[in-house]
Amino acid sequence: MSKIERVILASQSPRRVALLKQMGLDCLVMPADIDETAYVNELPADYVLRLAEQKALATLKKLNGQHADLPVLAADTTVALGMEILGKPDNDADAVNMLKKLSGNTHEVHTAVAVAFNGRLDKVLNTTLVQMMPLTDAMIAAYIATGEHRDKAGSYAIQGLAGNWIKRIEGSYTGVMGLPVHETAMLLDGICRIKKDYS
Repeated sequence: MSKIERVILASQSPRRVALLKQMGLDCLVMPADIDETAYVNELPADYVLRLAEQKALATLKKLNGQHADLPVLAADTTVALGMEILGKPDNDADAVNMLKKLSGNTHEVHTAVAVAFNGRLDKVLNTTLVQMMPLTDAMIAAYIATGEHRDKAGSYAIQGLAGNWIKRIEGSYTGVMGLPVHETAMLLDGICRIKKDYS
């Protein structure tokens, strides 16, 4: 049986590295540098699918034929409140505004995963509903002081202190963290079968 044991990760997210390790996969970290600006009226799901694909292709291009035996895996996560995309905060004030919007509401977390390998690119979308408790200004201020919100879509990390605020999720916990493990495993399994059939 052919088995993928290592991937090239087009991200510098330590959470994604840890989740890949949980899946039994080693990774070569090679983050992609792309413009992550959303298009006008772009749907949140379409936005993350596009960015995941662009990240995979940008890293593949950067490799210039090197490590051709390894799949390139990219992912992108965003928080959506209705049609509004809540990405990584620009600063602390931006994070405060995001958390106030999420307070007491149910939002969607979209994570797209793209894998480029052997001349093919496959991608998958995971969407999870997340219900957050009402937050006071003091709660938000204390959270911002920890710095945990930085570089996090929606300005929070479910696997950190903000996990105390999450009343309910419907979907994938690891998807909210930034890499839906089940979908990623299925995607890699499909890519692996392209190169070498299972016996």
